[in-house]
Amino acid sequence: MQSLSFTPGRAFLSVDSTTVPWTVVFEDEGVAGYFYACDRSQEKHDHAILDAMLIYNVGALAKSDAELKRPTSERIASVEWSRDGLKAVLYLDGTPQALYDFEARAGYCRMNFPNFLEEKGDTWRKSTHTWSEEMMQRFEAALYV
Repeated sequence: MQSLSFTPGRAFLSVDSTTVPWTVVFEDEGVAGYFYACDRSQEKHDHAILDAMLIYNVGALAKSDAELKRPTSERIASVEWSRDGLKAVLYLDGTPQALYDFEARAGYCRMNFPNFLEEKGDTWRKSTHTWSEEMMQRFEAALYV
């Protein structure tokens, strides 16, 4: 597992799978945090990013901290890959937020956003990113087999 301690508004964590060519990236450029599924064999092409999922809006995190009457707190983002290198989970402060399944070419996140109409030639499911507790349980169970 690779981790990054950060203050919302600026973060970047890229973690390669042991199964080439998959990579996942967590990025926060100031407004929101996103989790990307990437094909690193396509880095110089438009196809490098296979899918993107919204993890949080920075303003919502700040509002939550303000409601709890605490300063904007430092967070921890962590990425863990499955043993076969085909699934990756993003944890924020220890809680799973998103999961990519490169074999099924699907992503799951708690925000279920963004979603797009399927287009001819799409190889990645983008019409829904609904969180799946079942997929998360399978991921965790496979870690210990």
